[in-house]
Amino acid sequence: MLPDPASLSRAGGRPEKHCRRDIVDAIFHLVDNGTKWRSLPADFPPWSTVYNYLAAWETAGITQNVLDCLRDRVRLVEGRAAAAASAAVIDPPVGEGG
Repeated sequence: MLPDPASLSRAGGRPEKHCRRDIVDAIFHLVDNGTKWRSLPADFPPWSTVYNYLAAWETAGITQNVLDCLRDRVRLVEGRAAAAASAAVIDPPVGEGG
């Protein structure tokens, strides 16, 4: 679901230094643990590398496409329509309702 590395495209480029799976695992670690970028453990790629990949993917809309595709797959496995929302929760503004 992620774009091909630039080194594999016609434009060419330097091969990637870090495996994309390691980049994605580092992003999952940050989201799951709520840690700061600079607190990323040493067994992941450098925090700045992970940040730059995520920023580029966000700018290109890739992360939203991945989330949409994964959501659709889960919904299909559960026997529901791929993209149709079936429920919604609306909370009253803070201080109202009861």
